[in-house]
Amino acid sequence: MVDVKLLGLWYSPFSHRVEWALKIKGVEYEFVEEDLQNKSPLLLEYNPIHKKIPVLIHNGKPICESMVIVEYIDETFEGPSILPKDPYDRAIARFWAKFFDDKCMPVVGKAIFGSGEESDKAKEELGDLIKILENELKDKNFFVGDKFGFADIAGNLMAYWMGIIEEASGNIFVTNEKFPIFCNWRNEYINCSTIKEYLPPGDATLAHFKAHFEAAAAAQK
Repeated sequence: MVDVKLLGLWYSPFSHRVEWALKIKGVEYEFVEEDLQNKSPLLLEYNPIHKKIPVLIHNGKPICESMVIVEYIDETFEGPSILPKDPYDRAIARFWAKFFDDKCMPVVGKAIFGSGEESDKAKEELGDLIKILENELKDKNFFVGDKFGFADIAGNLMAYWMGIIEEASGNIFVTNEKFPIFCNWRNEYINCSTIKEYLPPGDATLAHFKAHFEAAAAAQK
């Protein structure tokens, strides 16, 4: 029997990247819910450098960083491929995955969680990044090929979590009027049969982030 554990958080887009990869491959696993305010000995043992989720433990060996884990799952387990077979397509998939993590993620954080001039500048940057995505997605639903894959998994923060976090904060930036292609892609994304049943509950996720913003506001009083 394959011994696979995933240390993560139910509301984390990074944990869900790994979960989706495991689901696509049909791998059975044990999910271990972490508490970032009280990190478990298991997390500290298996990710002593970053001390963060997700961590995949396969036969007692840890792998860290969500997209590194996704590649490991794709290479290790049988089942539908997550990265394309063609070398050029694989490179393009990795390019867009890095675009999401290196370019989009820091800006989304500043745009939604920041304030004042920092937030305003980040929103302007975010608009430019979304326009880049719209140009790429104007005539397709997936980044590479005709199925949900590596780059699409990496895009989950922008496609699902960002809208929920915007609503929770009351700080709505992305609208259909401003970004129709991007919003259409988000709608297609959350209804994609590959992941639809594995998305975290919208109401519970919204409530979680609302509580976060309410606690942050109370702490500033």
